[in-house]
Amino acid sequence: MKPLQAAVSSSLAAAPFTPAEIAVMCGSHNAEPVHVKAVRSILAKSEVPESALQCPARLPWDEESLLERPERRRINSDCSGKHAGMLAASRAKGWDLQSYRQPDHPLQRAIEGAVLRSSGLDRVRVGVDGCGVPVHALPLRSMATIYARLSAPARWNELEDAIGSAVNAMTTEPYMVAGRNRADTALMETVAGLVVKGGAEGLICAAVIARGLGVAVKVRDGASRAAAPALIRVLEILTVLDDRAVSSLAQFSRPPVFGSDDRVGELRAEFRLNFG
Repeated sequence: MKPLQAAVSSSLAAAPFTPAEIAVMCGSHNAEPVHVKAVRSILAKSEVPESALQCPARLPWDEESLLERPERRRINSDCSGKHAGMLAASRAKGWDLQSYRQPDHPLQRAIEGAVLRSSGLDRVRVGVDGCGVPVHALPLRSMATIYARLSAPARWNELEDAIGSAVNAMTTEPYMVAGRNRADTALMETVAGLVVKGGAEGLICAAVIARGLGVAVKVRDGASRAAAPALIRVLEILTVLDDRAVSSLAQFSRPPVFGSDDRVGELRAEFRLNFG
């Protein structure tokens, strides 16, 4: 969902953002220095103070970054890019910054409208995401539809340019979407024209831009460990990934299982797709 949220925010913001900045708006980043720098740049260009961020204060996901600076900061939140984009849009439109997370805020209403138009649904149930902004309960078919439509920006009407910029940003700056040792980044670095974004509770989605194809994978128990292997298996079946690519992604396609320091097994996704 973040690429869509970022597209709405960037379409309303006044500042000219770089692909790296748009990519971090679309992502769930590690809080490596490069990610934190990009989020701060978004805020600075938009004349919004860092203190306006209302995402949770977190430690960096990335182990190296955590060792270098083990501090809980809002800008370390994996969602801080998304929040910075929302604040940039609110500042540009003269909307209240304090309430930007609320469902009745003009920005959140605009995002909900885009969700409905792009998913083909008449209505959607709205809850609260872990980062505090509204989250939309969508069936997997609708999630896959949204990602498939990333391939055709013209279908998004007034969001055409913003969707095109989001797709370009994610494919040209994949490191900004997630970062070191993350499946999203690794897949996009391996396959040109592939957009990948992981989500909470074992969700991961992808768009194969050249084929107009959207994929949504959800692990039933909400555990994230099976999400990347399952997505990679789907992309392998769809011939998006060849044997060489799958092998290069072994860290994510067949992640190891350890007993103490010993590798005692690995996770594998073994299934077929029903095309009926």
